[in-house]
Amino acid sequence: MDNMSKIDLNLLVVLDTIDAEGGVSRAAAKLNLTQPAISHALARLRVAFDDPLFFRQGRALVPTPLTRNLIAPLRRSLAGLRALIGEAGRFDPKDSVSRFTLGLRDPVELLVLPPLMRRIAAAAPGIDLRAVQAARRNLEAGLASGALDLALDVPLPLSENVRRRRIAADALVVVARRGHPALRARFTLEAYLRQEHVMVTQRRKGPGFEDLALSEQGVSRRVRLRCRNHMAAFRVVSETDLVLTMAERYVAPLNRGFDNRILPLPIAVPTLDLYLYWHETLDRDPANSWLRALVTESFAAPPLSRRRSRA
Repeated sequence: MDNMSKIDLNLLVVLDTIDAEGGVSRAAAKLNLTQPAISHALARLRVAFDDPLFFRQGRALVPTPLTRNLIAPLRRSLAGLRALIGEAGRFDPKDSVSRFTLGLRDPVELLVLPPLMRRIAAAAPGIDLRAVQAARRNLEAGLASGALDLALDVPLPLSENVRRRRIAADALVVVARRGHPALRARFTLEAYLRQEHVMVTQRRKGPGFEDLALSEQGVSRRVRLRCRNHMAAFRVVSETDLVLTMAERYVAPLNRGFDNRILPLPIAVPTLDLYLYWHETLDRDPANSWLRALVTESFAAPPLSRRRSRA
């Protein structure tokens, strides 16, 4: 199909934006264009590709099979082109008008967004931030396609196309309600293993990080409750005798209003590490580098819980 003369870069950007935003009106708002201009561009694309590209489903435009096949390589190409242009020019955060998308999970979002937004608000009035939860199996694809600018997560077996930097390493602690009967004496490993536990996870089954560490030392615990949200887990802990094991860094903001007790995990286990991930095409991109620096700074301060008594 020799239709290259019918397609220019602006049309491809429109195609990518319609797919990302799910509609012509939202794409027009994102690109600061009129809705008729977007509709005209879509009509030209349909002629060039000899395909409807999208069909309407309710209020959203759903991509056709051809569009689904096109969109990932298109986004990789656009990301590479943006990186090339970025390297050739200068990035000034105070003058930039753009939006970044971060892949974050609970409770990283709760910890990183307040200090990160303080820095962005002070330095870059035209930059917006969008935090999303990306499935780990799709993380590399999201970074490669440009759907994600950065991601924060535990160590993952991603390819060498994904760059990474360890930005946090935390000891595990135990969260229990004040007045918990197990806390009347010294909190030993035996006491810890006798408790019923709540585990925060997005998976329906399988061990957690702490379970793998415990199994290596020949012991195990009973997980009575699996839930997806740390705030829910903190409330359960505050109202029952279940205990929660988690990384120390995230305890302080979650525990406000609950006044649960925080104790060291009574067994030596590895730290729970957090990594910052980005795609190799953005390794030298000045805008992405700037954002990586801000995210790293947001984790530079020691956890608040370490500054407070554990009594």
